[in-house]
Amino acid sequence: MRGEDPQIAAAAQVIAHAAPDVLLLTGIDYDHGLAALGAFRDRIAEAGHAFPHLFARRPNTGMATGLDLDGDGRLGGPGDAQGWGRFAGAGGMALLSRHPIDGSAARDLSDLLWAEVPGALVPDAMPGDHRAVRRLSTTGHWIVPVRPAAGPLLVIMAFSATPPVFDGPEDMNGRRNHDEILLWRHVMDGAFGPAPDARFVILGNANLDPVDGEGRHAAIRALLDDPRLQDARPGSEGGRAAASPGHAGDPARDTADWREPAPGNLRVDYVLPSADWEVTAAGVLWPDDGPLAETVARASRHRLVWVDLAPLDPVEASE
Repeated sequence: MRGEDPQIAAAAQVIAHAAPDVLLLTGIDYDHGLAALGAFRDRIAEAGHAFPHLFARRPNTGMATGLDLDGDGRLGGPGDAQGWGRFAGAGGMALLSRHPIDGSAARDLSDLLWAEVPGALVPDAMPGDHRAVRRLSTTGHWIVPVRPAAGPLLVIMAFSATPPVFDGPEDMNGRRNHDEILLWRHVMDGAFGPAPDARFVILGNANLDPVDGEGRHAAIRALLDDPRLQDARPGSEGGRAAASPGHAGDPARDTADWREPAPGNLRVDYVLPSADWEVTAAGVLWPDDGPLAETVARASRHRLVWVDLAPLDPVEASE
């Protein structure tokens, strides 16, 4: 609110430049009254783009468990929370929209226990008391209807997964990241309530590249290859120009600038529409030079990923 933080100003400018109808923010702290989110919404409006509608729920990040989950012999540390966080609400998620958000119809799967997921890769060595409280979602998994005044209902399936690193040989974070991503396939199967029957979009930070970097790449490849979804393969010239040596993936598809330090640039942020949408355009907001490139770099190591959609008519959707 003081207007003294250059990253906040840059992020607002990037969002206003992209001017999306619906935006998912990750890594934004949550408070019960959404004061911080509301203040940031106002900064975006000052930069030129208005979001009348906000939605956020308390994330698992920083949520105390009362257990020593990280095994350091102490309670109450950031590694003992449901999702790593130094305080309740640290690094949560938020939806901002030009269209009404039906919060009363939203489904929140964030309290789902990891062990309750079919085929979950919970480490065998996880103690029983940990298994009884450990949630799957690092931050959250939300299913949120957005109801434009004109046009079809849009269902946003939002998440932000743990990085598949910062653990030991048990691969706790790698396993959890894998299952956080594949939860959406279970949701589409109807395993946790009704399967989505309206046009939907999976939106979020999977923290996993299909080819490069650490992690269990099969998880994101399975989601990208699911016939119920479509991958618009958004790209940028900035990503291509900043290619990381030795990587096998197309650098134009990268969405995070992690050249220094390792692991190098990766594709970790995704907008995956259901197959009953027509993708009219897509991209990653990552210019290779100029003033906007400097603003984008100041805003975040992650780049804004965008996809423009139009509804298919019923005949096209059924073919």
